[in-house]
Amino acid sequence: MIFDSLFGLFSNDLAVDLGTANTLVYVKGKGVVLSEPSVVAIQKNSKNVIAVGKEAKRMLGRTPGGIEAIRPMKDGVIANFEMAEAMLRYFIRKVHNRKTLVRPRVIVCVPSGITQVEKRAVRDSVLQAGAREIYIIEEPMAAAIGAGLPIQDPSGNMVVDIGGGTTEVAVISLSGIVYSGSVRVGGDEMDECIAQHIKRKYNLMIGESTSEQIKIAIASAYPLPEPRTMEVKGRDLVAGVPKTLVINDEEMRNCLAEPISSIVDIVKMALERTPPELAADIVDRGIVLAGGGSLLTGLDCLLREETKLPILYSEDPLSCVVLGAGKILDEIDLLKKISL
Repeated sequence: MIFDSLFGLFSNDLAVDLGTANTLVYVKGKGVVLSEPSVVAIQKNSKNVIAVGKEAKRMLGRTPGGIEAIRPMKDGVIANFEMAEAMLRYFIRKVHNRKTLVRPRVIVCVPSGITQVEKRAVRDSVLQAGAREIYIIEEPMAAAIGAGLPIQDPSGNMVVDIGGGTTEVAVISLSGIVYSGSVRVGGDEMDECIAQHIKRKYNLMIGESTSEQIKIAIASAYPLPEPRTMEVKGRDLVAGVPKTLVINDEEMRNCLAEPISSIVDIVKMALERTPPELAADIVDRGIVLAGGGSLLTGLDCLLREETKLPILYSEDPLSCVVLGAGKILDEIDLLKKISL
């Protein structure tokens, strides 16, 4: 105990948004200091970690036989325990700029639909990575705080957090989650749909990074005022040689219809199950969107049309969750009330 409190003097408290696509770290007193892809590159035979974060992401789909680039997170939860621990240790040390005497108190954000086993995996990997104390809070709650919503008031606030692996919807009142729904659909699922569509229709194989670029550049959830096109390069599966083709936004919209309708359905279900008094508040305040997946062009227009409610974006959708967790670092009483 004495050692722990001594180590605590040398370490800044951290908030970590352990995402499927990106991991963000907030340091008390400094703000968001790290935002890197959740990817680890290892040597296959020795399991030694070669690169983490941005460097490792550049290697995805480009590695020789002896090197493997792994995503330790899948659908918002830890899929590869050892790699998740190595990644967290690397990020915690990078933030502190030194190797020893680092035992920070850590808040970690997890999806609201997480099981006890998945929760234990997060807790264990963060403790193994060098945390002194760990608090686990739900992502929609952190997103609501990060978006500046008055969560402690007796009024309804609705948040939709669309990440890489999951979409979380929550109605929050009096510092608690009244209703939460989670569906394992997010940005990664959209990338996968794009890659599969191009493979089926054009016999062209493209990588993860390319499908992500297509999603950002021309994909949309709602018809665009002006059509967009993009040139795509990949490998022709019939001839076996590299090939280029041009695709348009309408085609991408049709191929993303399924994941987008899953997101719309879970928002509608949350509205159906919200108590009437809180539903009245949501009519006035609208629905707040957070998470990188919410930046898909036209998603706000589609939700507005489907729900007939005002749709607002949080100031910084990508770091909304970690900013919320960071704000709670200063309010220990609130943290104890909302941590799982």
